Amino acid sequence: MPYDDIYLESSEKMSSALEVLNNDFRGIRTGRATPGLVEFIKVEYYNSPTPLKQIANISAPEPRMLIIKPFDPSSMQEIEKAIQKSDLGLNPQNDGKIIRLVVPPLSGERRKQLSQVARELGEKAKVSIRNVRRDANKLADAEEKEGTLTEDEKFKLKDDIQKLVEEFEKKIQDLFDKKSKEIMEV
Repeated sequence: MPYDDIYLESSEKMSSALEVLNNDFRGIRTGRATPGLVEFIKVEYYNSPTPLKQIANISAPEPRMLIIKPFDPSSMQEIEKAIQKSDLGLNPQNDGKIIRLVVPPLSGERRKQLSQVARELGEKAKVSIRNVRRDANKLADAEEKEGTLTEDEKFKLKDDIQKLVEEFEKKIQDLFDKKSKEIMEV
């Protein structure tokens, strides 16, 4: 596998790890209501777990309220059950046409817990990025043995991969700092 392919593949894998972290962060509750809070909740819809955003319209008309309007009114009960099962601690209010979710303010202790959860998710993303680096370095060593890469190319590739790792770790840290600040806002 040539130098460029190894580098591009590593970059793509690191980008996807960052994207996963971003999606995970959307599901962590802060003091205000956002559709991202519930859009990935899995709802049993015709015996298939389906993300809520695919079967309902989700909006935040007020800073502390979410409105969920299912495309299919028969799915109201399943949506309600899925929200209650989630660990968000929200009580759905069903009026037959829409579901209202009032997002209560977080206590100081709960904010610290959520910040710790965000930190753990960030560390998990960093570990996956480091695993990509390890795999790329192994591949570079193997390619050098096969004669596809020269020794200089191998070392340059390893340096470039390390720079990528540092760049993505900084992005992860920035995402975490932003999310942590959001969580700790009163």
